[in-house]
Amino acid sequence: MQPPTFPQAHDPRALLRRWRAVARAAGLSWRVLAEVEAATIPLLTRQQAGAAPIYLSAGVHGDEPAAAWGLLLWAERNLPSLRAGSFYICPCLNPHGLRANTRADWRGLDLNRRFHLDEDPVCGPWRRWLSSQQAPVVGACLHEDYDAAGCYVYELGPQRAEIGATCLRAAAAHLPVDQRRSIDGRKAHQGVIRRSRIPQDLPGLPEAVVLWQLGCPRTLTFETPSEAALAVRIEAHVAFLQAMVALHQPPIPS
Repeated sequence: MQPPTFPQAHDPRALLRRWRAVARAAGLSWRVLAEVEAATIPLLTRQQAGAAPIYLSAGVHGDEPAAAWGLLLWAERNLPSLRAGSFYICPCLNPHGLRANTRADWRGLDLNRRFHLDEDPVCGPWRRWLSSQQAPVVGACLHEDYDAAGCYVYELGPQRAEIGATCLRAAAAHLPVDQRRSIDGRKAHQGVIRRSRIPQDLPGLPEAVVLWQLGCPRTLTFETPSEAALAVRIEAHVAFLQAMVALHQPPIPS
């Protein structure tokens, strides 16, 4: 349950070996979402009667390793939560990018601008699978930002709730919150960018937006500043997930 060193942080095989151990320990089903250029992109699920699914994803951009390893460490530390609830987990959607330490995939394309494309070899199977499942109650898409002045979150869904802000406060135990009033060209308040509809100026649809289109009522895209220490960024992702899952899952009996 330790964070990786920098070289290991870009080893998708090491990451997925530990995910296989999590799957065995938590009773998660392991399936192959796609096989591209000799790399496996897995999907882990567990569906418990009466529990609404929670969607968790990381590794869309390979130069954002704290997201992928933060998701893993959260899972390793929360096996009882995984056993008790319903989850859809995409642990590493871009293994080629992770290995190469690049934002792009094996084609040189930004996967997070292609989730609306049925013909994409990764996003197409993802769309078809998700469309056939019960919609998640909430989704977390984990990322990093080299321009960030702290951690922040995009929240797409009903405006009145404070879910994003609550989760961000948990992450702030490890990293400061980005206090800019404009982040990535969007109006922000104490690190939260809230949206109740899809912006019209997107160059392509990211995972969180398409997840919302497919019935997930709230998606949270969490970002940590990639210039901070790797281990600290990882712990911020763990804390964010811990808070988000706690808001959507009944307490686990001790």
